[in-house]
Amino acid sequence: MVKLVVLGLATELLAPLVAATFDGNINYASPSRRHSSLGIDVPRVSRRSLKRSAVAYEADELDFTHGVASGDPFPDSVILWTRVAPSLESDSSNVTVEGTVPMYNHDTETYIKADPAPVCAEWKVFLNGSQEAVSSGQAYTTSDIDYTIKVEATGLQPFTTYNYQFTICGSSKTSPVGRTKTAPLADADVPEVKFAVFSCSNYPNGYFNAYGNAARKDEQDYFVHLGDYIYEGNAKGERAHNPPAYLFSLHDYRTRHGQYRSDPDLQLASQNFAWIATWDDHEVSNNGYRDGSSALNNTEESFLNDGRVSVDQRKMNAVRAYFEWMPIRQIDLDDNLRVWRSFQMGNLLDLIILDTRNYDRSITSLDWNDDYIDMIRNDASRSLMGSHQENWFYNQLSKSSDRGATWRIIGNQIVFSHIVESYGFSGDNWNGYIANRNRTLKHLYDNNISNTIFLAGDSHQNWVSDLAWLDEKPYDHTTGEGAIGVEFAGTAVSSTGFSGKIAPARTEAEELVNGNTVLQWQDGYYRGYFILSVTPEKLEAQYFGSPSVASRNSWDLPLANFTVVAGENKLSRPVAGGVVEAGFLRGGETNPTNVTLNTDTWQWDYVGYEQMYITA
Repeated sequence: MVKLVVLGLATELLAPLVAATFDGNINYASPSRRHSSLGIDVPRVSRRSLKRSAVAYEADELDFTHGVASGDPFPDSVILWTRVAPSLESDSSNVTVEGTVPMYNHDTETYIKADPAPVCAEWKVFLNGSQEAVSSGQAYTTSDIDYTIKVEATGLQPFTTYNYQFTICGSSKTSPVGRTKTAPLADADVPEVKFAVFSCSNYPNGYFNAYGNAARKDEQDYFVHLGDYIYEGNAKGERAHNPPAYLFSLHDYRTRHGQYRSDPDLQLASQNFAWIATWDDHEVSNNGYRDGSSALNNTEESFLNDGRVSVDQRKMNAVRAYFEWMPIRQIDLDDNLRVWRSFQMGNLLDLIILDTRNYDRSITSLDWNDDYIDMIRNDASRSLMGSHQENWFYNQLSKSSDRGATWRIIGNQIVFSHIVESYGFSGDNWNGYIANRNRTLKHLYDNNISNTIFLAGDSHQNWVSDLAWLDEKPYDHTTGEGAIGVEFAGTAVSSTGFSGKIAPARTEAEELVNGNTVLQWQDGYYRGYFILSVTPEKLEAQYFGSPSVASRNSWDLPLANFTVVAGENKLSRPVAGGVVEAGFLRGGETNPTNVTLNTDTWQWDYVGYEQMYITA
């Protein structure tokens, strides 16, 4: 049974109201406030909803198919997200990324043949224990944007926890109740901020236990995801990728985002915490750069053999789906490939989020050009992020220091430190862009910018290092004197790291630590995450591991704890208090107890698994 959208009201009276409601959904927006014609033609969408043939879905025909999420907290606002649709299936049209649409537009469409029956949802934000709305609104969605809804809840108080919920208009059908938190005011005295830091969640490779464990423990203010939130591959097995092929089209990427959001641990984490996310390479394609990736290059041969899609078109498809499905702000509406942005968390810290993958990156390792990359890795012209973003980054570091923020925390995708692995230098992390790294270190040293912390993902292993400009500035790896900061690089949620047993993983970790001056701790065995606790006096990083991601379980193993005292610009000695649970610690010992917390029951037990990953 269906209802007419318009019953008894004049079209000319309803049109402005409906248009305003459509405008409330950010996913309809133009990529630029100064170029309104580049967005979805909202009046046209409104008019088609007022036609006699336009009928609305009954509430019982609709579902909140993928839970709720929030992200990108400001002191007075936060982004809220959901999807309300007649089906789990994503829209199959590719029209919004074809023809004359602007590049990377997060929606266009003058010619789209879209659903004439828009779906209406109301939303409200309220304090815990109260149902009185402190911010509310109404928004429509259609198949044009895969039935996603993304709104900005405004008028909120700083550094405050709120609940939120969506309701299908004219019904009692509601989404799960979400929880979110705003950021502090930029000049506020903030006693502590905590982040849970994640990267590299490969759905077929294992269960997302790390998300669930952190969410149930409920110790952090915000989730930070450093990328590889989805993977573009075609892996099989009990959690086989959907679609069962490599991703190329808009529908492919939409479907893959939908599959990942079906995971109950990801839904739990998204429902209860505001996320600050950036992409790595796999949101588009492995080892991406501005003109290609390892699996698709800007050549006729690659086009014909690797998907029959151009590099730019594939990136356009992936970026559009990412912005539809993630609770992320489009921070610069005239630069819609941009995800690099910053968050001021009181006078305590600035969180600076980079894009070292897709924005304007010079060529990287593509699996067949490693000799070439080795020859050019120190070229001054090479940049991980392009001159626009690189200069913005240095300016952000200086402005943060000048405004008196205690800490500068850099959310970047790839390992920054000078690390030599068994095969030599990687060409795909900062080692492949040595001049870019040296420019960054020079800026920090020359401007006496202290308390700088780099975060990294991508490698699927844990690495903790002092930040030092080797061969240029004196550095003592025993005391840490001469360092300019610290890097905390985290393992994966579920992607493969070291593929063997614990003992050989520890042996490899020992070789890596002994072979790299700045590296203080390494572990490649465990999947997991880390919690970053930031106060004016010190910063602490607590690493946790999942004993196995081959099954969904609630076991959470403490691996190591690190401290950085404000003003010291190095890891406190003895590093990690002299003892860790796993891996290898310079100057310390490894004591594997296997005493693990069950985050469902809050009981501790001795836990061990024979298998880390799902096998296809």
